[in-house]
Amino acid sequence: MTRWVRCFWDEEATWFYFELDTEGYVIRQVELKEPGSTVLAAASLSEWQEAQRNGQLAQYESVYGLTAEPPISDWEGHDPQWLTANEFESVWSTARQQIQDHQRQHLS
Repeated sequence: MTRWVRCFWDEEATWFYFELDTEGYVIRQVELKEPGSTVLAAASLSEWQEAQRNGQLAQYESVYGLTAEPPISDWEGHDPQWLTANEFESVWSTARQQIQDHQRQHLS
């Protein structure tokens, strides 16, 4: 069963939004830096794996970042707040749009 959570990391003043698989591994991850919710990452494990297979890992990570590797059960010092699928999708789509807009501006 897929689950969605968010955690705030005080030391970095960053919100982390995670989509997790049944074992607690991150499938998709969004990182938003406060103040202002600046998008730091909006990465998908499946896209990352595809980029790795295609020899485009550095390019993918430079644009979208990467997902956390250990399962959430191994993390210390986090206080997860459970989200609905819709809440996660809203954050995900907004973050991806911001990254894509930034990429288009950078390429023009």
